[in-house]
Amino acid sequence: MLGPMSVRPPSVDRVLRSAPGAAAVARFGHEATAVAIRAALARVRVGELAAVPDQVALAAISALEAAAVPSLRPVLNLTGTVLHTNLGRALLAEAAIAAATEAMRHAATLEFDLATGGRGERDDHVRALLCELTGAEDAIAVNNNAAALVLALSALAAGRETIVSRGELIEIGGSFRLPAIMESAGTRLVEVGTTNRTHARDYEGAIGPATALVMKVHTSNYRVEGFTAEVAPRELAAIAHAGEVPLLDDLGSGTLIDLTRHGLPRERTVADAIRDGADLVTFSGDKLLGGPQAGFIVGRRDLVARCAKHPLKRALRLDKIRLAALEATLRLYRNPDRLAAELPTLRLLARPAAEIRALSERLTAPLAAWAGTGWAAEVIDCQSQIGSGAMPVETIPSAGIALTPAGRASGAAVEALAARLRGLPVPVIGTIRHGALRLDLRCLEDAAVLLAQLA
Repeated sequence: MLGPMSVRPPSVDRVLRSAPGAAAVARFGHEATAVAIRAALARVRVGELAAVPDQVALAAISALEAAAVPSLRPVLNLTGTVLHTNLGRALLAEAAIAAATEAMRHAATLEFDLATGGRGERDDHVRALLCELTGAEDAIAVNNNAAALVLALSALAAGRETIVSRGELIEIGGSFRLPAIMESAGTRLVEVGTTNRTHARDYEGAIGPATALVMKVHTSNYRVEGFTAEVAPRELAAIAHAGEVPLLDDLGSGTLIDLTRHGLPRERTVADAIRDGADLVTFSGDKLLGGPQAGFIVGRRDLVARCAKHPLKRALRLDKIRLAALEATLRLYRNPDRLAAELPTLRLLARPAAEIRALSERLTAPLAAWAGTGWAAEVIDCQSQIGSGAMPVETIPSAGIALTPAGRASGAAVEALAARLRGLPVPVIGTIRHGALRLDLRCLEDAAVLLAQLA
């Protein structure tokens, strides 16, 4: 290594006039290249870099390339959680990707009515489909389910009371709590029942002149078991209607189909909630539905109209790209026989464990070779999670590969191996458990993608 100030650094201009310096200017622009060269010259002054113009320019190019890598990058999700919130939740169907691409490439009928030549409504692009698939009278879309809930509460219950069971006062990711949502919407929370048991009489006794809504909330990330009681949705709707107040059913993830048809656990559908008497239902677009991030309010026409006219609706509305992807995704549900083949979320959730195990057996040797000596790779049975608040305690049989340090297990070694995987051109994300790096292959459909990274 050179000692500090052992050679006088070249000037910025001289480095810019070198062949790699000129190439950097052509690629990244003069100003950005000059800034990167100055940073590289600082390394020359402390002896970290040779005072050779070409080498200084190449160091600058390396820094510029590193800075140009997108922050939002594709990864291989081998965590075993299909709808992983931190990894973007649902993968979009090819039809949705194509529709979004077309919307980005061209001017579009976002709020233009071709029949009349006048102004249109952006919700019209998904309204009819949502009503058809759920049995609701009307529907609107916003940017996520939390937004749908805030909008509904603000439009229908601001300054008045909303009744919720204590057992349904959820907190979701990022310490986002239902009571805080209700407070921001200006409605007063009235808790009924206890954490584990809420009865019909609790709701009946709480309804009064100040009541605006009765609300049922899907316990998206936990389940209370044991000595429990809750009021069935149909009975709760009858109680609310007897008290002359609407029932808002927040389904959270929300599914449009009976998942048992695909070998998955039963989950209440949006149509179930409407049939059970809910006046409004809120749910997500990017979870079990398998579309882009969105939230929906469906239900009684008069109540949906009040939500649509609220000032918050404009702040929470969707752009043309997501609306195009949503419309294309919803259209797939019109053909249930093709849905598992065309909707990635459903395809991954319904993937047979035997198929995943066979893939794991093929990839064990390449992964062992990549990890190097001192590591053992073996096929394991594991349990995938649906994720994103859907079916919090149910899991799906799956398979994968465990990479374990030979001899005495070292937590630091496992962490380092996980970091190596995250450092690949397409980062590979697994989980660390029981002293091993575990890769659940449920979400890996193309083995060649992983093999290319290992190479």
